[in-house]
Amino acid sequence: MTNSTLPLTAPISDRARAESVLKAVPHQSLLAGKWSATTGEPIPVTDPANGEVLLTVGNATGKDLLNVLDEMHLAQQKWAKVPPRDRAEILRRSYDLMVERADDIALLMTLESGKTLIEARNEVVYAAEFLRWFSEETVRIGGELRTAPSGVHRILTVKQPIGIAYLITPWNFPAAMMTRKIGPALAAGNAVVVKPATETPLTAFAIAQIFLDAGVEPGVLTVLTTSNPNEITDAAFSHPEVRKLSFTGSTPVGRMLLEKAAGRILRSSMELGGNGPFIVMEDADLDKAIEGAMIAKMRNCGQACTAANRFIVHSKVHDEFLSRLSSEMAKLKPGHGTDPATTLAPMVSRKAHDRVAQLVADAMKRGGKAVLGAIGTEGPGAFYAATVIGDVPKDSPLLGEEIFGPIAAVTRIESEAEAIAFANDTEFGLVGYVFTENLGRGLRMAEQIETGMVGINRGLVSDPAAPFGGVKQSGLGREGGFEGIEEFLETKYISVPNWS
Repeated sequence: MTNSTLPLTAPISDRARAESVLKAVPHQSLLAGKWSATTGEPIPVTDPANGEVLLTVGNATGKDLLNVLDEMHLAQQKWAKVPPRDRAEILRRSYDLMVERADDIALLMTLESGKTLIEARNEVVYAAEFLRWFSEETVRIGGELRTAPSGVHRILTVKQPIGIAYLITPWNFPAAMMTRKIGPALAAGNAVVVKPATETPLTAFAIAQIFLDAGVEPGVLTVLTTSNPNEITDAAFSHPEVRKLSFTGSTPVGRMLLEKAAGRILRSSMELGGNGPFIVMEDADLDKAIEGAMIAKMRNCGQACTAANRFIVHSKVHDEFLSRLSSEMAKLKPGHGTDPATTLAPMVSRKAHDRVAQLVADAMKRGGKAVLGAIGTEGPGAFYAATVIGDVPKDSPLLGEEIFGPIAAVTRIESEAEAIAFANDTEFGLVGYVFTENLGRGLRMAEQIETGMVGINRGLVSDPAAPFGGVKQSGLGREGGFEGIEEFLETKYISVPNWS
């Protein structure tokens, strides 16, 4: 279905600046600290707002990776011996450089992912904060000495780097997901192989150059793009010094990676899909709820694992909430992300656009009512209208699957118990949101919701200083916070004779 109010394509607003930034970013893969030609057919990077090919980047093969893993192992041993304070200062310089280059990185991100410039720049600032946070955590890597209960000996524990970490990052937050993994990995003294999504490699390459410029031991860094991710994964898993897997992406791909990792008993972290419940109780402040809903739903055009996926609204405020949310979403203006007037960016690809269109069509066939939007486009651009679907049946895939688009699916409930039951009726458990003016009630509900994170009267929970991660099939482990660096450290116990 098409709509004349949506652009079929959208032009870059400042082409000269875009061409300058594109020309400056590395186009090859970084193999053990060297920008190198790779053996695969180059990969095109496309602007989702108009289908234009921006440039092509290197396409690495398993052989390309295997050729540098021995070198990376030697470099990692050297990097691990760098004093923590020195590693911390290098990460802090990386933070400074990222802030300094924020405008260029944001423009690259907008061009390749579609998100608006203001969102892209906010992400760069957020991403940089992980480098500052983990620069501070570098010098706090600890251990412990205590007397065994028997009194016969002492228990000494030390923290040691894992070795080489294989990090797989997604397209929706290409800067933040990279620094949230690579920051603690480098802080702990590890080497890293980063495989960014082929949709958004330029952001990753620009950040990789920052680490080199800041003084990270070059051989510990590999950042490569590939059209054959399975081959790269198999190559990484075949090397004995690759000791860690960290993946952000869909639950089906996460399951596949865990199956492969099991053969090596690889320590694994998974940040997978979500199905975020956004609960609005009858005593909620609707001004706060609408503001939170717009943040939780429409950040990055709804393409976020933390997005509000199911709006679970008490019947006493359902109609007013639905009306006000529709009114706010109707104000969003589609266009190219480089245009300052744009507030609704395109989706990342036609494939993503078509999947959302199918979910919406199915929900309407089942009895859902389109209050706003429910309209996409044809052609090379990947625009889908901001959409609100009311009275969505609880058996609709629009509520059961992760939407990953600008679609608000609203259903009504009658009680707190019903809200909790519906919120937990999913295999996912990443994040939930609760809006109520009774703090005690909010905390009680937060404890009952089966998610790794909960926002009370807030539509944004992400913070570099907080642990990010889910339960059930939304993942394993935590990123960020004090917990984040532990994912890249091994605890060694040393038994020491009692000297008293």
